[in-house]
Amino acid sequence: MTDLPALPLAYGVPVLRALMRSVPEDFQVDELPAFEASGEGEHLLLDIRKRGANTVAVARQLAQWAGVPQMGVSYAGQKDRHAVTTQRFSVHLPKRVAPDLALLESDEVHVLASTWHNRKLQRGALAGNRFRLVLREVRGERPAIDERLQAIAARGLPNWFGEQRFGRDGGNVPAALAMFAGRRVRKDQRSMFLSAARSALFNRVLAARVEQGNWDGALEGEVWMLDGSRSVFGPEPMSEALAERLARFDIHPSGPLWGAGELRATGAALELEQAALADEQALALRAGLEQAGLKQERRALRLRPALMQHAWLQDDMLELSFALPPGCYATAVLHELGEVSEAPHPQAT
Repeated sequence: MTDLPALPLAYGVPVLRALMRSVPEDFQVDELPAFEASGEGEHLLLDIRKRGANTVAVARQLAQWAGVPQMGVSYAGQKDRHAVTTQRFSVHLPKRVAPDLALLESDEVHVLASTWHNRKLQRGALAGNRFRLVLREVRGERPAIDERLQAIAARGLPNWFGEQRFGRDGGNVPAALAMFAGRRVRKDQRSMFLSAARSALFNRVLAARVEQGNWDGALEGEVWMLDGSRSVFGPEPMSEALAERLARFDIHPSGPLWGAGELRATGAALELEQAALADEQALALRAGLEQAGLKQERRALRLRPALMQHAWLQDDMLELSFALPPGCYATAVLHELGEVSEAPHPQAT
């Protein structure tokens, strides 16, 4: 277990308690591709719907099917196992000869489409994800729940890194601290632990902004991030033009993704970031990330789900649908509603 702090709520008290993932169909995720396939080349792009299957396991299955090393299979991002998800994979087939696609079909895997492309699919090469979630055994006052969802759709919410980033029982952050102290880890673990360390520090800064009520507003010395981009600018004095851009979600306040170099924020924004990351654990995580060679970057503090809708399927069954940019978490939306727990389901054997 880890001592990661509990995340505050931007909208006040919880409005519901519910269960999610009672069945895989209750958590549906569709990857939104970032590009059109070229129709030529030696990389076979496969759009796959998977049910109750791990992304890495499917990639391993594709490598065996194609008779290629695992490094010959790529995907843009990992998707939940206990869910129904669609995502794109690429398989490197230099001779442009693909085995029978029917051999991939199972209760867990279905190939929706296949086409050729001239480049390997890169991690992060997606435009975002579309979600359809069903919450069951919902307890709470419907008017309050409706009002909270309407507020999130209009104002947005804090752009938390979700609990998935921190591993089972939040163990990735202690593992990162052990790695920074000298414990040897595999290359894939190293990347995962570095990401968890960075995410934990970002969430600390965002938590401080939520507690002060300025997670979606401007502080003196604010660094701004363009919506849908990693581009940042500032700090610069607040103006009517910036206020208008902030109001229409063209820009967002940002927080640090830690690494070597100076924090870009100044003034009150800098003071808050330094104060939020001044305890012993945060200092150890900062030092480890700097020694690992990561550089200072920024991430938007605010997230606005697109195409957000909700419907009551039954008195105690609520359906949510929305789309999120890459690197954003559906659990950030659920967090602002209240206590949404995983329904018990059989463990993998």
